[in-house]
Amino acid sequence: MANEQFTGRPYEDQELLSIDRLKRAVMNRIIERAEALMDEEFPLKDERLEALFIDEWKKAMIAVRNSPQAKEAYKKWLESRMVGMLDAQIKEDREQLYSMGVQDKSL
Repeated sequence: MANEQFTGRPYEDQELLSIDRLKRAVMNRIIERAEALMDEEFPLKDERLEALFIDEWKKAMIAVRNSPQAKEAYKKWLESRMVGMLDAQIKEDREQLYSMGVQDKSL
C-alpha cells in the first residue's frame, strides 16, 4: 500500500483523554504508516520519519481540537474569562442599567 493511498484511522474520543493515550495513538498510527511504506522504502530515512511525524501530529491536534471534551473545556475557559469582563462592565454601567429598568435580580 503506497503512502499516498494510506488514509489511516480517525482518532477515537477515548484516545484523546490523556497525554499517554494520545502518545500511544499517534505512535501506533505512525508505525502503521511506516509499515505501509516498507515495500517502497526500507529503512525509512530520518527526513521521511520526521515528515510522517509532523503529518500525524497535525491530524492528532485537529482531532483533539474537534473533540467534545476540548469544546467543553474551551467553553468553560471562555465563561471564566467573560465573567470578570461582564462584572466589570456591569459595575461601570450599573446606574445607566438601573435607569433603563434593569433590575439586580430576576422577578
